[in-house]
Amino acid sequence: MKLSIKNMVCDRCIKVVRDELEALGLTVEQIELGNVQISDELSAESISRVKERLHANGFELLEDARLVLVEYMKKLIIDEVQHLKARKPTQMNFSDYLSEKCGYEYSYLSHLFSSVTGQTIEQYIIAQKIEKVKEWLSYGELSLSEIAWRLGYSSAAHLGNQFKKVTGLTPGQYKKDAGLTRKTLDQV
Repeated sequence: MKLSIKNMVCDRCIKVVRDELEALGLTVEQIELGNVQISDELSAESISRVKERLHANGFELLEDARLVLVEYMKKLIIDEVQHLKARKPTQMNFSDYLSEKCGYEYSYLSHLFSSVTGQTIEQYIIAQKIEKVKEWLSYGELSLSEIAWRLGYSSAAHLGNQFKKVTGLTPGQYKKDAGLTRKTLDQV
């Protein structure tokens, strides 16, 4: 049986979900961000217990196919931006990539994403990139030019302008203010 789970965004999420399902006596066959394959068939009571355990840890069991597709799009974007999985060819834009991976026209995916999340796919991608920039700025290991290059921006100036538009601060101002916090990926 396949379960689709919302808010799985990192390897620790995978561990927590695996641990919770196994604590319920379920056998996890395969697990990745957003999806778990278990060997068990679940009764209505078991599904209720799974939902409770997941909810207690900030996750949600998805049963609506549209929500599953939106979470899959988010997973693809997070993998590409946050985890640098490099699954998307560098010359391919996100709209073509999402269409290819999801098997739907981009116009449908875009409308679905916006209606479910309240933001466009482009806004979501930008938000993910800005959170990655914040992470790298806090480490202090990369210049803004290196960050811009890694995230596919045409220049450090373009990245700086977008960063300021989203955060209200320049990257330099953000870096100086150590009290600023980043968002968790499921809050982006």
